[in-house]
Amino acid sequence: MTKILIVEDNADLAFGLRNNLEIEGYEVAVAHDGVAGLAAAQSHAPDLVVLDLMLPQMDGYRVLHELRASGSKAAVLLLTARSEEADKVRGLRLGADDYVTKPFGVLELIARIEALLRRTRHPSRKNFRFGDIEVDGDRRTVLRDGAAVTLTPMEFDLLVALLKRGGAVASRVELLQEVWGHSAAVLTRTVDTHIAELRRKLERDPAAPEFILTARKAGYRLSQ
Repeated sequence: MTKILIVEDNADLAFGLRNNLEIEGYEVAVAHDGVAGLAAAQSHAPDLVVLDLMLPQMDGYRVLHELRASGSKAAVLLLTARSEEADKVRGLRLGADDYVTKPFGVLELIARIEALLRRTRHPSRKNFRFGDIEVDGDRRTVLRDGAAVTLTPMEFDLLVALLKRGGAVASRVELLQEVWGHSAAVLTRTVDTHIAELRRKLERDPAAPEFILTARKAGYRLSQ
């Protein structure tokens, strides 16, 4: 059974989310502060973490940082009441896969969760190579010069989405639809942030990328 961890200090919201997700057939655990959430994530190895940013004891940013630093590959969906784009970008750069801004509808949240889980359950069945990078779609692994590179689930799926196009340009909206499962224009910054992280991890000089290229006013493409 797919395991989901909810880290949310609002007890009523956490209870409602848990009930709805259990009705959908998920195994759900709940933690009400950052310290407990990090401990639960490390001990229960959830498939997906629903993580509030504003938490007592340890905020969501720190929890996310510690999760990724420990090697967790769980998909992470942020819950944020913040309206500032910079706060959301910060979460994405720390390794979050998507975010939902409060207030939100439960059906929207479940749809986002299902989209994230689909990406991790149905990996690409093709292997790729470009430059000194090797991508194994079956194992969902990436090597650079033979050394493992840790990508978040969405970073991996974004890389594969670009690779499958064989050098053709993909617009931000197309990538949102294919990788995240939605296309709200306000979220196009999500793609830019993940592209920046891919460049940081895979390019020798992220400021002058050789492979992950910007097509001005059009989107992105990958030079193979």
